[in-house]
Amino acid sequence: MSHTLYQIDAFTREPFKGNPAAVCLLEDSQSDAWMQSLASEMNLSETAFLLPEGDGWRLRWFTPKTEVDLCGHATLASAMALFTIHPDFRQGKIKFFTKSGELLAEWAEGMVVLDFPAMHPQPLTVPHKVVEILGFNPVGAVFSGNFYLFEGHDPKQILDADPDMDELARLPMPEVIITAKSSTPDYNFISRFFAPQLGVDEDPVTGSAHCLLAPYWGEKLGKKRLKAYQASERGGHLELEWVGERVLIKGSASFIFKAELLVS
Repeated sequence: MSHTLYQIDAFTREPFKGNPAAVCLLEDSQSDAWMQSLASEMNLSETAFLLPEGDGWRLRWFTPKTEVDLCGHATLASAMALFTIHPDFRQGKIKFFTKSGELLAEWAEGMVVLDFPAMHPQPLTVPHKVVEILGFNPVGAVFSGNFYLFEGHDPKQILDADPDMDELARLPMPEVIITAKSSTPDYNFISRFFAPQLGVDEDPVTGSAHCLLAPYWGEKLGKKRLKAYQASERGGHLELEWVGERVLIKGSASFIFKAELLVS
């Protein structure tokens, strides 16, 4: 049996923007080592693996170095692949079984809406070393699980930031977000994301990070609906709705290629 592989740019309508994800539709189960090897071969921030299971799909995500518990852009890419292959799925919701529990995806007029668990921001005292590594003194800082968020005074600090990746990788902070309130009416906030410990120096667009960003900015701005821009070189656009214990993440995606794997 052969497996089908897609590369899909998530959180963008424009090819070669947003965040590229590989989506592998498995014909049968494969070992963790095999999936990790393929993710390393693809060398993208995440490769998603889909296998039918019950009334949904088993979904797992791998960076080039390790498996992760949650990934937004590769989930959006996976949902877009399934909605495109099976147009009848658009009448309902796709159910994904993951290490972060059950996730849902819904079709929304050519876009995908993901239903993800909200993270709960916890206050964080900023170590002096973080100031040196990021190159600015955060005006706010919180964390949740492996995610650490640092707020800059203005968007320029975020855009100009050039963290020392070697030093960042040595911190006990696997996933680091920097963010600031937007200076334009197009977005409520901007952000960037770094995870050198996971083999991803800067991620182009990080859906899962917005499970923390949405409650953080929602509380600060008094808003449930938010528009976000991840200001990486490729850039990405997200529409968010913070609904208590959940965050709805809406985005587009662009197909780049489809291939048949010759190994199994």
